[in-house]
Amino acid sequence: MTAATQSLSASFLDELAALHFDNVFNPYADVCPIYDTADAAFIRRRNLELVLNSAISQGIDSMWIARDLGYRGGRRTGLALTDEVHLSWHAKLFATSPLMQATQGPAMTERTATIVWRALQIISRPIFLWNVFPLHPHKLSDPMSNRCHTRTERTACRQLNSWLIETLRPKKVIAIGRDAHAAMVELGVESAKIRHPSYGGQPEFLAALAKLYGVSFNSELYQGNLF
Repeated sequence: MTAATQSLSASFLDELAALHFDNVFNPYADVCPIYDTADAAFIRRRNLELVLNSAISQGIDSMWIARDLGYRGGRRTGLALTDEVHLSWHAKLFATSPLMQATQGPAMTERTATIVWRALQIISRPIFLWNVFPLHPHKLSDPMSNRCHTRTERTACRQLNSWLIETLRPKKVIAIGRDAHAAMVELGVESAKIRHPSYGGQPEFLAALAKLYGVSFNSELYQGNLF
């Protein structure tokens, strides 16, 4: 890894950590008083830094972009579509140093992350995961909830998203869900729109990936029998 790569990712992470909105948790700057360790924000920033540096240095095949971080996944890990149970899988995919848990207690699992990482294991390509709003938006007075980001919040991240796509130069961009695809259209980025795996979308999500990557998934993954 070159000094130039480190400088690029450091500047990106500084901008990301500086973002602040009402009813939004920034995992790279904020610390949850209930679940986090004292150095949680530093750990999550380091997790993303390791993955991003590897992606810049080694290159990626594709980029999967979803909507925003969830309270059981990226809020805790600092990594899109990744819960604590799959931190080691993420580290293996990009051959990084171990990615660390930033919270107290047992590792938490998230259904969407489990589906995503079982699929990634079968596809077996360097795929960078991201969200068009890379923070955790939550409902008023309920930090352990998920809500869709606003247009204003997404617009504030537009430059960061553009930089990331231009820097990583993925061969293809997969927009997971309607909101992610709309954001890619706003950026002028061509993307394949696929169904999000939540709320009954798992079979369609996997079928789209199977077609895009020429792979087959076992019936248990389609039927959701992994949980």
